[in-house]
Amino acid sequence: MISFRIGILAACLSVVACIDRSPGAFELGDLEMLSPPLGEGSLWPKLSTYGDKVVLSWQERDAANSWSVKTAILDESGWAPARTVAHTTEETEFFVNWADFASVDFLDSDVLVAHWLLRGPDGGYDYGVRVARSTNEGRTWTEPWTPHTDETRTEHGFVSKFALENGGIGLVWLDGRNSVDHGREKGIPGAMGLQYRSLDAEGVPGVEVLIDERVCDCCQTDAAVSASGPVVVYRDRSPEEVRDTYITRLVDGRWTEGTPVHRDGWVIPACPVNGPAVAAREDEIVVAWFTGAGDEPKAQVAFSSDGGVHFGDPIRVDEGRALGRVDVLWLENGSALVMWLERRPRTGEVLVRQVWPDGRMGGEALVTTTSAGRDSGFPRMIQDGMGRLVFVWTQTGSVRKVRVARTREAVR
Repeated sequence: MISFRIGILAACLSVVACIDRSPGAFELGDLEMLSPPLGEGSLWPKLSTYGDKVVLSWQERDAANSWSVKTAILDESGWAPARTVAHTTEETEFFVNWADFASVDFLDSDVLVAHWLLRGPDGGYDYGVRVARSTNEGRTWTEPWTPHTDETRTEHGFVSKFALENGGIGLVWLDGRNSVDHGREKGIPGAMGLQYRSLDAEGVPGVEVLIDERVCDCCQTDAAVSASGPVVVYRDRSPEEVRDTYITRLVDGRWTEGTPVHRDGWVIPACPVNGPAVAAREDEIVVAWFTGAGDEPKAQVAFSSDGGVHFGDPIRVDEGRALGRVDVLWLENGSALVMWLERRPRTGEVLVRQVWPDGRMGGEALVTTTSAGRDSGFPRMIQDGMGRLVFVWTQTGSVRKVRVARTREAVR
């Protein structure tokens, strides 16, 4: 298969290329660098879209070492001013982490939902989730709400948000309430769980629900809404330390028992900090994930045509040195576009590749070069209302800063 990576300049912001012309393939063309209203010290970006609007969120540190969660909306008229969602005060301290970070999502045409993380009194990994909504494009926000009620001084994070019927919001998160041995009666700590709670359109919360009582401690979750209902993907953890990617579905108001997207059999007695990604189109589901099973790192995708009940065999997309940090979305031509980070001798590359459910693949395309370390964070992508692809990542080097680029034409 021919690679079309072309002309990478020494400066690490060069952007890219095209995908090969397999049947139904497309060209990305040169990417347009965008200029969102970012301050110095912007990190850990996230993208979301609804209709003709794109919302970018990030965290930002000022000269006084104070942290803020910020967001800005992009439409055809350009960028709106940056809005502050939350910031540290004398009474509150953010939990700041490269893998578990705040985000803002469009969950309806006029509803933004934000979450961020606050440290508890014990410091370290004692932290909790705060959630707020805005109905005026981020100008004002509701009072912060905490979805977990356990009050344990443990980890609560790695949140995914999704829309429910009738304007409600669904949230899932990793919850550490059972990860400590309360009183040491048994002498063996419990495990991190996957927890769920809803918030209706009037702001009334539902009950907390434990989806899975034993999951990987610090891998991101992801969610999508299919025609049959919401689905959530996460990294499971068996008693034998098998940590494969699982899926659960909300069916008739109840979450199904998690099942493996594929049985990789990756045994690892530690968290790889490398969660899966999911996208839905009607009842077609695509999941992208990283595995190191057999000491062979891979970035893979698998497709389902029945809302996530069954999946086909995994399709490997990387070039042999995958670092994971995947993302995925559907394209209009019936293919999925998967993004991942690949290790190179002196750097890392953010790559994308087009994959069809029948196993066909286009050649890889370079989005940008970046660090192979944690400082590069988790690159992300979405498709805007005009059909253009929008990419976001953290620039590395002497100055770290969020960067945003977009295809000049619609990608179908």
